[in-house]
Amino acid sequence: MKVLWTRTPGSEEILFFEELKSLYPDVEFKLAETIEQELEYVPDAEIYYGWPSNEVFNKADNLKWIHCPGTGIDRITEAVSGLSSSDVVLTNCRGPHANPMADHVLGMMLTITHRLNEQWDDQKAHRWDTYKYADSFIELTGKSMGILALGDIGKAVARRAHGFGMQVYAVDIGQVDKIPDVKEVWGMDKLDDLISKVDWFVVTAPMTKETSNLIDARRIGLLKKDAHIVVISRGGIVDEDALAEALLNNSIAGAAIDAFAKEPIDDDSPFWDMDNCIISAHASAYSKEMAKGRLDIFKENLRRYVNKEDFLYVCDKRAGF
Repeated sequence: MKVLWTRTPGSEEILFFEELKSLYPDVEFKLAETIEQELEYVPDAEIYYGWPSNEVFNKADNLKWIHCPGTGIDRITEAVSGLSSSDVVLTNCRGPHANPMADHVLGMMLTITHRLNEQWDDQKAHRWDTYKYADSFIELTGKSMGILALGDIGKAVARRAHGFGMQVYAVDIGQVDKIPDVKEVWGMDKLDDLISKVDWFVVTAPMTKETSNLIDARRIGLLKKDAHIVVISRGGIVDEDALAEALLNNSIAGAAIDAFAKEPIDDDSPFWDMDNCIISAHASAYSKEMAKGRLDIFKENLRRYVNKEDFLYVCDKRAGF
C-alpha cells in the first residue's frame, strides 16, 4: 500500500508524517513537493492526500481514495474530469474549519462596526482622537443575520451571532433540524426574502454548480442600503463585479470578504482600496487547532481504510460537497 502526500509540510506535519510511518511500517509513504514527483509516485499509489490535477489523476492507475485537506472540494471536482464517474472515494476535513472561520466572521463584523482597523492605524500613528468615533459604532445586539447554508460553518456562525443578541435566519438546500441559535430555517425558495430583510448576510455555502453566481446583481440589489455582506466560504458564489459596483455606489453599507473567485485578486482590483470593504487572503481557517484537527481526521480515516471500515466525511462527488 502506498500513500502519496502532496502538501509541502510544516513542522507539525513533518512530525505527523513520521508518526504515520511508525504506526504503519508496512505502508509506503511518499512525499511529493513538485508536480514531477507527483507524476512519478502516483501510478501505484492507493491513497492521495491533497488536491490532484487532472493529469495526475489520469496517471493514478491504482488509486482508491483521495483525501482533501480542506472543507471545499470544488478545487478537486472541477479539476479532475473523470472523478465523479470513478470508484475513487473522496473525503474531506469538514469540522475543524468551522470554529476559526466563524470566529473570523465575527472578527470582521466587529472590525467594521467598531472601526477597529482605523483605531489600529491611530495606534501606530500615536494618535489619540476619542471624538473621531463619536456616535459612529454599530451595535450587533438586536440586528438580524441571514446565513446562506447551515452546515458546520453556518451553524458555528449562528451560535456566535446569537451570543451577540442577533436574530438569526438561514436558508439551506436540504432539510435542516431547527437549532436554538436560529429563529427560522427556510428552503432556497426563500433566499430572496432572506436577503431583503437582514442587516448582515453571510455566505457559508460550498461552491457547486447550484451556488455558482447564486448571489448575482439582482440579489445584491435586494440588500438593504444599510446592510453588510460577508463572504467566508468560497469565491464565485457572489458576483464580485456587481458587489464592487454596489459598494462603490454605496448601495449597501459594506462588505467583508475572505474568499474570491480568483486568488490572489488582481493588483488593480477595487476591493483593495475601498473604505467600506475589508478583505483577508482566504486565511480564515488557519488556527493551530484546525491544523491538528484535519490531520487527526486523516489519521482516523487511514486507520479505517487499513481496517476496512467506513470512512468519516465521504463527499458526494457529483453534488460537490
